[in-house]
Amino acid sequence: MVSCPHRIADVSRSVPVVPAALLSLALTLTLTSCTGGGGGTGERSLGAAGVRDPYFPKLGNGGYDVTHYALTLGYEPPSENEDDRLRGTAVITARATRDLDAFNLDLKGMDVESVDVEGTAARWKRAGQELTVTPGDGLDQGETFRTTVRYAGTPETVTDPDGSREGWLRTADGVLALGEPTGSMTWFPGNHHPSDKATYDLAVTVPEGLRAVSNGELKGESTEGGRTTYSWHTAEPMASYVATIAIGEYEIRRSTVAERVDGDAGGLPVYVAVDPAQAEDSREVLGRIPEVMEWAETNFGPYPFSSTGAIVDEPEDVGYALETQNRPVFPGTPDISLLVHELAHQWYGDSVTPKSWRDMWLNEGFATYAEWLWEEDDGGDTAQENFDALYEGEYFEDAASNEAVWDFPPAKPPSAARISDSPVYERGAMVLHKIREAIGDDAFFGLLQDWATTRRHGNADTADFTAYVEEYARKRAPEADLTPVWEDWLYGEGKPSKA
Repeated sequence: MVSCPHRIADVSRSVPVVPAALLSLALTLTLTSCTGGGGGTGERSLGAAGVRDPYFPKLGNGGYDVTHYALTLGYEPPSENEDDRLRGTAVITARATRDLDAFNLDLKGMDVESVDVEGTAARWKRAGQELTVTPGDGLDQGETFRTTVRYAGTPETVTDPDGSREGWLRTADGVLALGEPTGSMTWFPGNHHPSDKATYDLAVTVPEGLRAVSNGELKGESTEGGRTTYSWHTAEPMASYVATIAIGEYEIRRSTVAERVDGDAGGLPVYVAVDPAQAEDSREVLGRIPEVMEWAETNFGPYPFSSTGAIVDEPEDVGYALETQNRPVFPGTPDISLLVHELAHQWYGDSVTPKSWRDMWLNEGFATYAEWLWEEDDGGDTAQENFDALYEGEYFEDAASNEAVWDFPPAKPPSAARISDSPVYERGAMVLHKIREAIGDDAFFGLLQDWATTRRHGNADTADFTAYVEEYARKRAPEADLTPVWEDWLYGEGKPSKA
């Protein structure tokens, strides 16, 4: 294996977001290329190293669009003298969006053993989280190409700007891989920005007795020589930050959602993996997944994926829930509100995915408002009562949390460390309630479904959403004035007037 020095300067983090059409902007850099036996230098044009996300500008890469990941992984648990190990082969199918002489992949840590493009060895180099690949022949705009990366090592656990941990999280009996917002690059190479979604095939081999749970559907399970391989397939596009692997001694439960708004007589498969220590406590709430899914389809429209479920680990293994696609992850047994929240994300966040991390309120505001709607339909407080409690400072038990709702507008988090703060969640939900007030219930619930359907399996930013609501309101509620919603509640500083 060749070790390559870091020769590329870090891209500034204080750069503006650019439209998707400009994501293929080329940078001209001087590269030191690597092969198994040495390398040379040369000036090359490559797809941008980073897509200039406003908070994570080095995430993602320009010049190509990934359509499929085929990941073959082998996991070795830690021993008395060694850390756990992961060996992987990633076959990445992509389409060039411009003429390329070289391109980048995001990969943090791990040791790269070889890279080839279309079956031919390619030169490569490492620079921080950037793996720069220089194929033997250039790639033409519109060309579909396959890149194979073989790698191994001990994946890293990373700490987010807000202090939470993600990436490769060790648990008492295995591993939990979580990726929001940057952790997926610790266990497989790729284009790790939410604006580039792809389908997945993942085969992971673990010691017999452990299970490996991932996204999509389990397509195969076979044991040989004391090791078991689990093969998972995700047919619908998925952002890498909601990809997951959970390895451990899970109890597996299967059921179906029988009543579907799309009339699917076969039912929706439900696949649940639960840490044995949480098995008994979680049985009742997880048994309500079919009920929640039926309610959600009634409110949000047809479910956008081909299976659902959950992964429940020990509370000390991970400190937060995450909307990993098809089966969200929970730190211990969730209550019904948290279950509703993460399942609502399957529509708002996983299917309709933000174009950049600035648009997190489109995930969290919607999922928080889903909690309010569930409570309203389940005989608890209405959405209006939750809105009023937030506005009057009576929603949370402590004054500081109630005051924090007004720290910044939901559409303008001040930094990467604050994209998961209360204004993104609770004030984001308040924005939706103000839209509901402005256009009326009939139009609002139609909007929830139409937005999820129109943007199904795609990406959207805040400007896309506000333009969509304005156009929708012109047809369904022409008398509605949405300007105060945007100016005061979505973008306005401080606490708006309630009127």
